[in-house]
Amino acid sequence: MGSALIVDDHPVVVGAVRMVLESAGYEPIHVTGKGVDVVSMLREHAPELVVLDLKLDGFGGLEVLARIRAIGLVCKVLIFTAADPEHYLMRCRRAGAMAFVAKSASMQHLQNAIKAVRSGYTYFPEMPLVNAGQSEAHRDERELIALLSTREMEIMLKLARGESNKHIALKMNLSHKTISTYKTRLMLKLGVSSLVVLREFVRRNGLFP
Repeated sequence: MGSALIVDDHPVVVGAVRMVLESAGYEPIHVTGKGVDVVSMLREHAPELVVLDLKLDGFGGLEVLARIRAIGLVCKVLIFTAADPEHYLMRCRRAGAMAFVAKSASMQHLQNAIKAVRSGYTYFPEMPLVNAGQSEAHRDERELIALLSTREMEIMLKLARGESNKHIALKMNLSHKTISTYKTRLMLKLGVSSLVVLREFVRRNGLFP
């Protein structure tokens, strides 16, 4: 069995995932809690499987997936996250992930996903049905979210967490001007007038991973 890479910054989660991977025969198992380290670790260790969280320091999981695809690295990626699948599952699938498992699910789901991916299959839960009584405004907001690019999603979440333009620029290796441009574009796309309103928008739609 080949090696695996766990990308998560929570020690308890890392320990649980490590046990599942070891029981499945993966070794050695490498670990990082920083999205910015993933590409270099993939090149160095060439793991057969990557178990990736979406909420990471610096580059988020979606950005990591985008970078893996852009560079052309070949690896099997399983998303293991607390993020709402309604907003993230299809994005991850389109970005090249082979599986999506919620951290709230039983560990059996993670085991099943690992087995499926190891055998060359994908593993994605069924999307929940949209509530017929859902307000028109709420549906419109979800449609707006679906139109955001991966980088726009990452920057929106960082802004909503209260991170400054300068801090985001440093973490994502972008210029302050670029982040400012993204911020303005997000405000226009989502129809929000301030960071306070943006934060409420993100919270209301369950977007925090």
